[in-house]
Order: sequence, then structure tokens, then C-alpha cells
Amino acid sequence: MVAERAAVRRTRLAGWGWFCAWVLIGGLSVLGLISFVVVLALAIVPLAGLGVLLAMRPNARRSAFGLLSGAGFLFLYVAYVQRDGPGTTCWHTATGSGCDGHLNPVPWLVIGLIFVVSGVVLNALFARTVRREPAQD
Repeated sequence: MVAERAAVRRTRLAGWGWFCAWVLIGGLSVLGLISFVVVLALAIVPLAGLGVLLAMRPNARRSAFGLLSGAGFLFLYVAYVQRDGPGTTCWHTATGSGCDGHLNPVPWLVIGLIFVVSGVVLNALFARTVRREPAQD
């Protein structure tokens, strides 16, 4: 019984480890798509290869909802960068001054939270479903 619980715990931890790998791939892929010029060839091609390698492993494929969360983290980053918006923000220092235009951070924040939370929730639900299937036999 104790060995069975330990095996289940290791399986769960491995599943969340695969989830983190998918989060990294999802976030970097979306970043590569957004910064389309040079990063496309430098980021998308290797990340697509890594994604294919991960997708070939059944244990890793179960955690592919991390792609959603990875994309969501990029939206959250944009919301953080635009936190002074919406509108123009002016700044002054001893050696210079300037103004920056900012977007409204709220839509970026909402979309980012939806992506991150949905990826985590879907991964947890799918992991429970997969874990219960053998027990129903």
C-alpha cells in the first residue's frame, strides 16, 4: 500500500514536470511567433522539434495543456509591462525626460489569467481522468 502511494506520488510529480516543460515550449513558441523576424527561425524550429519529441512520449503528451499556460504567461508579461496604462506616462530624471504610450493592461491580464488557469485546471482534470481509468477495469 505504501509503495503504491509512493508510485502514485512519483507519477503525479512527473506529470507536473512534463506540464512545466510544455509551459516553457508554449511560452517560447508564442514569443517566437510574435517576434516574427529572426526569432522565428531561431526559436520555432527547435521548439517544434522539441515539441514533437515530447509528443512522442505518452507520459509527456498527457501534460500538453501546459501549452495554454505557457501562452498565458506571455499575456501576463505584456500586462505587467503595460501596468502604467492606458494612456501616456511622462517621466523626468536629472539627466532626461520623456513620455511613453501604454496599452490598457486589463485585457492582457484577463486573457493571461484565463489561459494560465485553464491550462492548470485542464491538466489536473485530465490527470485525474487518466489515473481513474485503469481502476475502473
